[in-house]
Amino acid sequence: MTVERFEVQRQISASPSEIFALLCSPAGHVAIDSSGMLQSAEGKPVTGVGDTFIVHMDRESLNDLPMGRYDVTVIITEFEPDRQLEWTISGTIQPPIEHLYGYRLQENDTGTLVTSYYDWSKIAPRYREASIFPIIPESALRATLGILARTVQK
Repeated sequence: MTVERFEVQRQISASPSEIFALLCSPAGHVAIDSSGMLQSAEGKPVTGVGDTFIVHMDRESLNDLPMGRYDVTVIITEFEPDRQLEWTISGTIQPPIEHLYGYRLQENDTGTLVTSYYDWSKIAPRYREASIFPIIPESALRATLGILARTVQK
């Protein structure tokens, strides 16, 4: 069986609302990115499904494809305040690949259990056949959760 989704978790000593506010902010995505690809972002904090913002990317950070600098539009696909945020991207590669990134937040006695996931199970066959997935390794999701914790913990 081929893995088509990563999920990692980390307990963070902050409230779901504090974490969710950072995740809704375009600049927040850049601030916690461990891949080095997200360079800067433009747009307003997201407030619901269908909201978008622009992220300026640099693929040279991964050193896997000669894409250099490019922009993507982040498109929110799931939005439940203080509980879930999910998105896909549209950018240079068309039609969009339709891989998903997201966070689930579960409040508990010591803060929030944060689940980060990356899902490429619904990508089109042409992208699957290119053998470029996963683009982001599981370790990058774990590292991003570490940066998130450092950013929001009290």
